Amino acid sequence: MAPATDEGRNSALQSEETKETAINTSKEARWYAVQVASGCEKRVKTNLEQRIQTFDVADRIVQVEIPHTPAVKIRKDGSRQHTEEKVFPGYVLVRMLMDDDSWQVVRNTTHVINFVGAEQKRGTGRGRGHVKPVPLSHTEVERIFKQTTEQEPVVKIDMATGDKIVVLSGPFKDFEGEVIEVSPERSKLKALLSIFGRDTPVELEFNQVQKQG
Repeated sequence: MAPATDEGRNSALQSEETKETAINTSKEARWYAVQVASGCEKRVKTNLEQRIQTFDVADRIVQVEIPHTPAVKIRKDGSRQHTEEKVFPGYVLVRMLMDDDSWQVVRNTTHVINFVGAEQKRGTGRGRGHVKPVPLSHTEVERIFKQTTEQEPVVKIDMATGDKIVVLSGPFKDFEGEVIEVSPERSKLKALLSIFGRDTPVELEFNQVQKQG
């Protein structure tokens, strides 16, 4: 048998490197939805990011996100507060390479309930089966993050039909009335005010009124 030449060895090494690269690139990190305890989304994100460093799995759990859309909250005094609103309350999105170790790090994070996926029924017994995590589709991920960057701010107001209000400014200042319609997108509402002894619908700006009680 002829001894292997340097050229042959180099060719074999390059071939192995090519195979390894192909294997690594085929293992693409995917986005998974993780159900968490209500109101604990930020806490889970912080805890999970700390656990990623502690267990040295940053190469497999690469991103943790809580998708938000912009919102504007109208306070009782009519002032505006710019804030954010969760797209999926009760869920955190994690981009990761799924294996036993990365699964354990996420699943055992405090306040995590489970991955969203397909429930596999148990062979025996009545208990719930194991949930097999199912990654989000590329289309779904694109839609979610497009929504967070392109959606117009949602206007929120702490008023609803039937609320009692008092007018703070304008020709009806100090009049009291009842809200009959709220239009957040226009930053206006309609209220029934008693004018000359008759209930009259009047359109008012959010910052012209204050909620009573």
